[in-house]
Amino acid sequence: MSTCWPRVRLGEVLREVLRGEVLRREEHARAGTFDADGVPLLGVSNVGGLHRSKKPRLDDMSRYLRVEHRWFAYNPMRINVGSVGWAEHEDQTGVISPDYVVFSCTDRVEPQLIYLFLRSRPGLQAINAETAGSVRERLYFDSLARIAIPLPPPDEQRRLVARIEELAARIHAARAIRQGAKEEANAILGSARTQLIGDAPAADWVPLGRFVDRIQSGKSPQCEPRPASPSEWGVLKVGAVSSGVFNDDENKALPLGRPVDPDLEILAGNFLMSRANTTDLVGACAVVTRTRPQLLLSDKTFRLQVREQSQVSPRWLDHVMKSPALRGQIVQAASGTSPTMKNISKERVLGLLMPAHTPREQHCVAEQLDALQDEVYALRQVQTETDAELDALLPAILDRAFKGEL
Repeated sequence: MSTCWPRVRLGEVLREVLRGEVLRREEHARAGTFDADGVPLLGVSNVGGLHRSKKPRLDDMSRYLRVEHRWFAYNPMRINVGSVGWAEHEDQTGVISPDYVVFSCTDRVEPQLIYLFLRSRPGLQAINAETAGSVRERLYFDSLARIAIPLPPPDEQRRLVARIEELAARIHAARAIRQGAKEEANAILGSARTQLIGDAPAADWVPLGRFVDRIQSGKSPQCEPRPASPSEWGVLKVGAVSSGVFNDDENKALPLGRPVDPDLEILAGNFLMSRANTTDLVGACAVVTRTRPQLLLSDKTFRLQVREQSQVSPRWLDHVMKSPALRGQIVQAASGTSPTMKNISKERVLGLLMPAHTPREQHCVAEQLDALQDEVYALRQVQTETDAELDALLPAILDRAFKGEL
């Protein structure tokens, strides 16, 4: 049953913290919360929440805004997507750039209720209504103050916060269980590949160049920041093979009029491998079982062309390349100092050592691993659908809470 609570403008229960209200050295020294060299410089993540950055110079403190325990900070250009920071714990205090808006709550409202409201669907709808038509959609405190919120009595506010926290904890626990099941399934598949393929190169293993006679790389022209429509040409993104299953939705539209090299079009039966990615994903590969037309190979993806006389099964090659024995070689062969971008050359790919299985052995290995892989991928699909349902739960809970139905 819904409850009608009085609607109160946020300006009646919030107070803006103005520039110049800085945390001085003697104040934090007495509090014992910060070291003598400076106070933490804070930032707000794109998904919400305060984080520490670097320490500002003490002689330049006057240009920063003070953020104390249970205070809020937000970027006026990002609050419309829920990017709000809240100093829930005492160790989250410090100072923040004057480009942010900082405010605190009066005794009439629970700070966590404000945090939940600003990240809820009703709150985001109200924020976007206020920013509509403004310069670059900025929301400063005077506009935030005009937004009205259903405000229950103090005891009901505390009950609501406790109830939302309880339900959020259950959602988190459900996600953890599903993540554990996913990791266990992947471990089982990895163990099966080790058992059938091996955990390290043996003396009779041969270079991949014995089976592959050419590695083709594509091009990455400037593209539109969107997927290609069915009638447009598109260029594959590296994410097309990152999951181990080819995903033709991972592409960017090629601008109209740009030249197209038909030799780079992706076709069913192609074997693709990422040339550049993070340490965990460089060398990720997938067999193209089916694909939409008019997709082009990018310069971050290799296409391995198997020698016709080698009689290599693409399914076997896929499992071997994903096995722990080959993943170890790929990571070792990849170059680059940054863990967020590793590269592997064609020469090093061709030099990867592979088991010298006969066509019959390839068939047996692929048949056993295909069956297990199908089960793992089916589980992943169910988990993806379940994760989407879990993602929708908390917004629905917040909707009900601010309608008085929780």
